[in-house]
Amino acid sequence: MNRMQIKKRSLVFFMVPQFTMLPFSAAVDTLRIANRMLGYQAYTWRLASLDGEKVYSSCGIGVEANSSLAEERRHLGGENRPGMVLVCSGIDVEEFNNKSVNAWLRECYNRGVAVGSLCTGAHVLAQAGLLNGKRCAIHWENLPGFSEAFPQAEVYADLYEIDGNLYTCAGGTASLDMMLNLVGEDFGESLVNRICEQHLTDRVRNPHDRQRLPLRARLGVQNAKVLSIIELMEGNLAEPLSLIEIADGAGLSRRQIERLFRQEMGRSPARYYLEIRLDRARHLLVQSSMPVVEVAVACGFVSASHFSKCYRELYHRSPQQERAERKLTMATARQAVAA
Repeated sequence: MNRMQIKKRSLVFFMVPQFTMLPFSAAVDTLRIANRMLGYQAYTWRLASLDGEKVYSSCGIGVEANSSLAEERRHLGGENRPGMVLVCSGIDVEEFNNKSVNAWLRECYNRGVAVGSLCTGAHVLAQAGLLNGKRCAIHWENLPGFSEAFPQAEVYADLYEIDGNLYTCAGGTASLDMMLNLVGEDFGESLVNRICEQHLTDRVRNPHDRQRLPLRARLGVQNAKVLSIIELMEGNLAEPLSLIEIADGAGLSRRQIERLFRQEMGRSPARYYLEIRLDRARHLLVQSSMPVVEVAVACGFVSASHFSKCYRELYHRSPQQERAERKLTMATARQAVAA
């Protein structure tokens, strides 16, 4: 074997309760196929949990761990020290905050171990203080709450981000792209192409490809002017633009914009703008512990009372009820797992 063929990398997948199965399995299986194509164990991995016990994913499937956090901390000083640690999480990641995990991740990073995350795991890395001033990616649904909770992190709605020795991806199939990038760094494009053939995927996506469908496909709207206006609205939620400012930016009159939105969206531009601000507010309410008044301000409302009135009209419950129902749902899910 030549020097390239004998390169090896060991990884630890740290599983957070309710982790998402798709990005986890995509990452592990990419490494498995790489080994098969290479003909030797270039990649080895083990699964870790807080206590070394089985961890249940968000789909209810339990995965056995090979080691505990305490064992992994001991491994850092010995021959079983990993080359990379990946935090695997998913829904309700905001509920997971463990000081020992944070300390372990910092120790890994400071000792030169690559540290990364799958899906919402950037939340855990940010809690450990590893993402201050660093580029990172997180699932689009969690981006509003993450941005508010960790303003010092440079978060993007990209598929994945690599900043030095920090690897983060948005989850879903973006895990496949990030791991293929890793394999490509280690063994080159030829091996990546062979793995893609096994995965039945035709290419490795660019890390800056969009996470969500383009507006045209997502909304079923073809009018370019309407789409450009919606992009303008989505980029200005905390400080909403006036209809006059939107009209100036789009090069249309207010009357033209009103007519276009009635035709394409079935409602006025003001109503549509309100709905996307309230949608952001809903994400913040279920993803963060921000006071309702701060959620209101972050979504461009001048008062909590006006925000609550608008929220109730759209969702038929108050912001406080939304948060209470979310907590009840989470508690019920935890009880079901424990049973």
